[in-house]
Formats: sequence, C-alpha cells, structure tokens
Amino acid sequence: MHFGAIRKGPRNHIGDVGGILVGNAADEAARTGVTVVLPEARAVAGGDVRGGGPGTRETDLLDPSCLVDAVDAIVLSGGSSWGLEAASGAAAWLGARGRGYRVGSSPLVSPIVPAAILFDLANGGNKQWGEEPPYRALGKTACEAAAADFMLGNAGAGLGAIAGKYKGGLGSASAITESGLAVGALVAANPFGAVVAPGTDRFWAAPFEMDGEFGGRGMPEPGGFAALDPLAGSKADASPGGNTTIGVVATNADLTPADARRIAIMAQDGLARAIRPVHAPVDGDTIFVLATGACELGHEARHGLLSALGAMAADCVARAVARAVYEAGTLGAAMSYRDRHKI
Repeated sequence: MHFGAIRKGPRNHIGDVGGILVGNAADEAARTGVTVVLPEARAVAGGDVRGGGPGTRETDLLDPSCLVDAVDAIVLSGGSSWGLEAASGAAAWLGARGRGYRVGSSPLVSPIVPAAILFDLANGGNKQWGEEPPYRALGKTACEAAAADFMLGNAGAGLGAIAGKYKGGLGSASAITESGLAVGALVAANPFGAVVAPGTDRFWAAPFEMDGEFGGRGMPEPGGFAALDPLAGSKADASPGGNTTIGVVATNADLTPADARRIAIMAQDGLARAIRPVHAPVDGDTIFVLATGACELGHEARHGLLSALGAMAADCVARAVARAVYEAGTLGAAMSYRDRHKI
C-alpha cells in the first residue's frame, strides 16, 4: 500500500500525468483569460464545490449516479458569469472535431465540458465589451493552444486574478510515486483569503514545498496562528462573488466516477493548507478531477491507495496555489509577491 518516495515530475505541472494538455488564452486589455484542460482521450471525472459564491457549468452531471461518466475538457475562466461562455467555445471546438459523448451509431456528438469561473471584473481592465464578451472566442483559442507545456503566473484564467493582497495567477504542481502513479494540480488562484502569513514572506503552503518551487523562503514562524486576525492578509473588500480559487487535479489512476468525486473532496483540503480563510461566503472554490486510467490500482488495498492518492492531490493543490502567486507578475495595482519582497 505504501508509495515510497514521492517526487515532483520533470515539468512540475499537471502535464506530468500524461495524456493531459493545457491551453491558455487571454484578453490583455480586459485583464482576463481562459484555461482549458484537454485530455487527449475522454477522461473519467469528478468535482467538488466548496465556496459560498460559485459559478459553474455541468457540475451536476459529475454526480456518480448520472449517465455520463467521462468528460472531454474542463474550462477555468475569469469573467464571473460572463466567463461560463468560454465552455461553449470549447464545446464548439470539440464538436467540430467529432469529440464528445456519442449515442449509439449516431454521427452526432455532444461535448461534455464542465467549467468554473472566478471574479476578475474589478481589476482595472477594460470590461466594456457590450454584447460581445470575449469568452466564447477565448475558449476556442485556448483549445487551439493546448499543449504539453504552458505558462504559469499571469496566464489564462489566472491573468486577472488577485490572491489576498498579492497578484494571483495560474499555478501547477505534480507528484509521482516510485511505482509510476502520477498526480498533478492546476489552479487559478484568486482567493479572498491570504496565501502568505501576515507580516512575512512565508507561504502558508510552505510545509509542502518541493525543491524551492515557490522561492524556498521557509516556514511561517511556529505558534500563535490562532491569535492572528483571521482576515489579516485578505482582500480589503469582501464583496460577494469577488474572489474564488478554481482548479483541476489529474491522475493516471483508473478511477471510477465515485472515486474521482472522493479525490476532489480530499483535494479541496489543499486549498485549506494554502489559503486563510478559505471556502468563504465570498469565494466560489471548485475542484475538478480527471483520471486517464493508464495506471491500474487493482482491488487489493484499493481504499488505502485512494486515500493516499487524495492526500497527494491535496498536497499538489496547496503547492499549485503558492506557485500561482510566486510565478505571477505585477499587473496594474496588484503587486506581485516577488516585487513586494524584492526577490
């Protein structure tokens, strides 16, 4: 049951899972963007929504009791409710290429594209798009750009993100066991809560850092955290819907839809390790899980393996949140972590 030593993958991002492509697209003037996670083949999926102000599409379909047990893509988008249209663009791109849920021998397909959005409408970008918001086009562009390698920081759905008092962004991290079981997380970090211990340059996620991937600044000073102002380091404005951290966990394990749902629930704990407070009334935190099925877990000790897989997923999510902030650059009034701490 034990996995032995766990290491980060060669790219240290979700692509290390294998069979997972990521595409980013952005509207620089509007300071917003879209990220598409595109499995090379339809993948078993699950999801979990914890925030009090979510914006999602197709999450009910991910219930293990529902008919469809695999998806064609996952879309993460800025733009609040406008951003849900990015999934329509991705679905159009997939459908034109014959990719989607097929019934019987019919030539028609119905692409299954769950999505989640974050709020980046108040970041200073030009959002005066009238009746033509950019998100459908951005969804298609992100699909076209999907590749094994991609940018972090001010990219895709993370372009306009703000994380507490720092510029937020797109982050990713991976973990691989000695036996070849792989997990990767991709996160667009835009939380209300703090990602750094107030008054320091130490990430809350520091205990899970691998090889200095977000600066190697060390651990927050031990003790006294319960006495901190719970909102210290958070955004000044707790506007409903003004925040949210959204992400995708991928694994090469052969999960069932029920397994994927459980891993998504466990992966949410990674947000709790990296953000304080989290899952707030003003956040819409959502995690999706994709499973390619390339690595068989078998039946013996399966529950133990799934438990360990969920712990790995949570660790990757925590690391991805910190990497999102560490890799981001200053944009407008949102100062980056590295600029603020002169790194």
